Amino acid sequence: MNTLAVVVPAYNESEGLREFQRRIGLVFDGLDLQCSVLYVDDGSRDDTWQVMESLRAQDPRVATLKLSRNFGKELALTAGLDHVDADAVVVIDADLQDQPELIPEFVARWREGYDVVYGTRSNRAGETVLKKFTSAAFYRVMEKMSDLPVPRDTGDFRLMSRRVVDALKLVRERQRFMKGLFTWVGFRQTAIVYDRDSRFAGDSKYNYWKLWNFALEGITSFSSFPLRLATYVGFFAALVAFVFGVIVFFKALVYGDPVRGYPSLMVVVLFLGGAQLMALGMIGEYLGRTYVESKQRPLYFVDRHHAPGASAAKRD
Repeated sequence: MNTLAVVVPAYNESEGLREFQRRIGLVFDGLDLQCSVLYVDDGSRDDTWQVMESLRAQDPRVATLKLSRNFGKELALTAGLDHVDADAVVVIDADLQDQPELIPEFVARWREGYDVVYGTRSNRAGETVLKKFTSAAFYRVMEKMSDLPVPRDTGDFRLMSRRVVDALKLVRERQRFMKGLFTWVGFRQTAIVYDRDSRFAGDSKYNYWKLWNFALEGITSFSSFPLRLATYVGFFAALVAFVFGVIVFFKALVYGDPVRGYPSLMVVVLFLGGAQLMALGMIGEYLGRTYVESKQRPLYFVDRHHAPGASAAKRD
């Protein structure tokens, strides 16, 4: 019998885990697969781990993995993928915005021969207009800047075949943008369009500052366009400065050279200074990534790992 594993990264999600397990359990009961779910506790500060352990005690299909601290969702997801061994793996958040009931449809498309089946959101319930706008803008900017065709309005919710998961395990870069990596590995991919629900419980762990940094991470991971943009801005600034210099020269030649022009001089100085700082900032982003990768630190550390049905902890 084929096997299916569901990876659920969670950070302070104790309020919704029991409902998630109830719904995912009903999905498992309706599938002709050997199913399991791996909950990954990304250093939660509430009782998320205790809830996970209680779910494991109640259902032998539940496995748990606790990281030594909060490493962030991308690395928690990586840890989960590293610790599952199944013919197909589903990645889904614990907040129930993505419906577990869609998994059978994902499985059906996988059985048709697709290696990756991802969910594309047609509607995002429970989110502000600003959040929807910034999210849509990010995917479209990413599409224009990167040579990698990251699907629009698509999160982490997807099913992957065994060979896709094995390919992802070979990619060990430390600053990770998983949505891009899912696309980068290639293979045969297809989309399922669905309406995304609002959160079942709790609040989103991503504020706008974190979302901005996440977007910056995605763009710098799969595009060198910002570096080229710095070159274009520098060239444009130099061209404007040259034209302005020619105008000043002929004006002084024809009308003399009285002591004037302080405002225009400050405009030019501030414009060039701002362009230079922006270019240095872009270079710094890429240099910082190189610095982090050069240290070759492990991606994460595991505190505890309980396999499905296991009663003792494995310490990695």
